[in-house]
Amino acid sequence: MLRNIGLSQILLLLLLFILVFGSKKIPDIAESIGKALKKFKKASQDAEEDTVTKEESEKIDKQDDELK
Repeated sequence: MLRNIGLSQILLLLLLFILVFGSKKIPDIAESIGKALKKFKKASQDAEEDTVTKEESEKIDKQDDELK
């Protein structure tokens, strides 16, 4: 769907974006989007670090079995 978007369509969308939000509001919107993306990326990295892999889980299970 997005592969068929040409330069003229992108410019039209940009013009509409400027008309709707105004040129003074666009930097604030871009900053908010950037902060949100940064938070999302950090949260996904934290979740990935907290996730125990299958191999780690098997090692923990083996250690538990050895202790019993």
